Order: sequence, then C-alpha cells, then structure tokens
Amino acid sequence: MLNFAGTSPLVAMPETDCRQLIAADLRALITRIESSMRLIDAAMMEAGVSETGPARGDPAGSADIFVLDDVTPRYATASAALNACRAGLGHALRCLSESGDPA
Repeated sequence: MLNFAGTSPLVAMPETDCRQLIAADLRALITRIESSMRLIDAAMMEAGVSETGPARGDPAGSADIFVLDDVTPRYATASAALNACRAGLGHALRCLSESGDPA
C-alpha cells in the first residue's frame, strides 16, 4: 500500500486527474486574462471618448480642457503583455492536450 502522507495533492493524484486539474486551472487563468483585457479595452475607449470632445458644459476650445494622453500607451502595453500571457497559457494548454488527455 502506498503512503501519501506528506505528499503534495498533485503528486498523490493519478496523472490523468492531475492533467485535468492543470488544464482547468489554465482555462480559468485564460478567462481571467481575457476579462482583464476587456476592462483595459473599455478604459481605453473611455479615455479616447473623453479626449475627443470637450467636457460637459465647457465650450470647445476652453482653456480649462486638457488631455492627458500618457495613460493610453500604458493600457496598450498592459494589453500586449496580457495577450502574450494568454498565448503562452494557450500553448501550455495545447501541450497538455497533446500528452494524451483532451484538455
């Protein structure tokens, strides 16, 4: 009889169950990354809309209106980094699928 006391839960599982657990975790991470990417896209759209027109009640050309476009590049960089992470996680998920278990 095998003694699994003191062994991590993943090591104590059969290989198929372990792969399924990892695949589920990877899918959850991909979903979370996609959610963050949607939030960034929405923030970029909101920043773009607020930058294209005057604030409510302010006439066009008012001296009180200014645009801070230093935020958009940060959003774009963060989105690109998340996209790279998503691609890497997708690759890891495909590698698990190729190992014999449909992930």
